[in-house]
Amino acid sequence: MKWAFVGASNIASEWMVGAVRAVGDEVVAVVSGSAERAQAFARQHGITQALTDLGALAGLELDAVYVSSTNDQHEAAVLQAAALGCHVLCEKPLALDLAAARRMVEACRAAGVVMGTNHHLRHNSAHRQMREVLRQQGLGPLVSARVSHSVFLRAQLQGWRIDNPGAGGGVVLDIAVHNADSLAFLLGEYPVEVMAMTQQRGMSRGVEDDAMSLWQFASGLCAFTHQGYNTPHASNRLEILGQQASLEARNVLNQAPGGELVWRRADGDLSLRLDHDNLYVRGLRELHRAIAGQPNDLASGEDGLKSLAVALALLESARTGRRVPVSYA
Repeated sequence: MKWAFVGASNIASEWMVGAVRAVGDEVVAVVSGSAERAQAFARQHGITQALTDLGALAGLELDAVYVSSTNDQHEAAVLQAAALGCHVLCEKPLALDLAAARRMVEACRAAGVVMGTNHHLRHNSAHRQMREVLRQQGLGPLVSARVSHSVFLRAQLQGWRIDNPGAGGGVVLDIAVHNADSLAFLLGEYPVEVMAMTQQRGMSRGVEDDAMSLWQFASGLCAFTHQGYNTPHASNRLEILGQQASLEARNVLNQAPGGELVWRRADGDLSLRLDHDNLYVRGLRELHRAIAGQPNDLASGEDGLKSLAVALALLESARTGRRVPVSYA
């Protein structure tokens, strides 16, 4: 497929250009609000077209559009892609509110194109193996889940993420959406109610850089989650706890493959081997399967809408100090 990239972002440069080429596709254009940034990105990656106007995409032969602009600009790019009949892969969160996310999903559905959300973590080997163990009821009745996803946000990634709420900054919209997708991928459900507290702990200005929360699921399971930007020496962890066994994955909530996964059972701990597949390459292969109408593990646009709903409920809970039902409408 021929792709246009909307947003000359770090993730596009570090991961997505290579992933598109690894699956045999081609990046033919990049669009950025800055002509200088678009041209530099195009030169760096050998891309023919460097553009500053979404409308210019209409003059190109395209099959798909990848969107990694700031969160407030996602909707315009996705609607343009749908109007051109292009499949879409959009970064998370899809938008700043559910109404915008719903418009994006519905536009792609009406155009008959596939819309994916770039929730890469579900493509980690640990996530896939954990889901298989859970499908086999390898933990017995489930009790709870714990997600510790506190990191140190690299300087080149800080920018609007730590000081611009209008662009969708803050750790909740950035990371909690990933945690919502990971748990939904494993458990097959999203939370129905959340409680959260957020704080600023030295990195951000005007948005939260640390958040802790409790999530209640319809099945009765309760999850604890922690998201942070300012912990340079923290490891990340994802745990599912059952009455008969538990799964503990460490350092698997990253862009790169790796980490470790232990199945803790009465007969002893079993370390499960993880593969080293590139998460973004695997995600694009799942997108190709979705386009072909084949069974796939792509995070759909609807999945992206639901992960956004969780993050918005967390922010509302932190603001009001109350338990908040999660609305997916």
